[in-house]
Amino acid sequence: VQLVESGGGLVQPGGSLELSCVTSGFTFSIYVMGWVRQAPGKGLEWVSTIAAGGEVAEYADSVKGRFTISRDDAKSTLYLRLTSLKAEDTAMYYCATSLSAYFIRSPDFYYRGQGTQVTVSS
Repeated sequence: VQLVESGGGLVQPGGSLELSCVTSGFTFSIYVMGWVRQAPGKGLEWVSTIAAGGEVAEYADSVKGRFTISRDDAKSTLYLRLTSLKAEDTAMYYCATSLSAYFIRSPDFYYRGQGTQVTVSS
C-alpha cells in the first residue's frame, strides 16, 4: 500500500489549496478513503471521509463548508480542496485508508501516507 500526498504549502488566511494523494498497491476504487491532519503539538484529527464510488462524503465540523473531498478512481487518486483557510488549519495532512468498506469518522485509519504540510499564515 502506497499513499503519496502533495500540494501543501504556505498560504495566506482566506486562501485555497488542493491536496492530492496518488495511491498504488491496492484496488483504490473499492475502498473508503479519508484525510486526517495533525497540528503542531496536537493529536491526529479526522478531516473527511469519502465512500467507494464517491457519492457519500462527510466532514469534521471544523472544516465543513470549506473543504471538499473527491476521488478519481481512473487515476487512483484522492483529493482535498481547501478553501477559506484559517490559521488553525495549519497542520500536516495525511491521506488514509483501512482497505475496508467501513465508513470511518475518526482518525483511526490503518494506513497513512507521509503527509503534506499546510501552513496558513500572513
